[in-house]
Amino acid sequence: MPKAKTKKYKLKTYKAAAKRFRVTGTGKILRTKGGKSHLRRKKSSRVKRLFSRTLVVEASGDKKRIKRMAPYMKKYKANPPK
Repeated sequence: MPKAKTKKYKLKTYKAAAKRFRVTGTGKILRTKGGKSHLRRKKSSRVKRLFSRTLVVEASGDKKRIKRMAPYMKKYKANPPK
């Protein structure tokens, strides 16, 4: 009698995290800046220009939390599921 296989469960992706972060080819996690959707008239042009930049997530605790919330982010970067 063959040995019974244990089922591997799929992890659910936290969709808000998947929309907010991207992974580069080298595995760095990128994020966009917040606070750029409204109340921009009072901000300087320099600040508004800096909003368009993407930043690398540096803190190791944040990286760990993001990887836990979006476990398949790296896997489906080039080929997202339909």
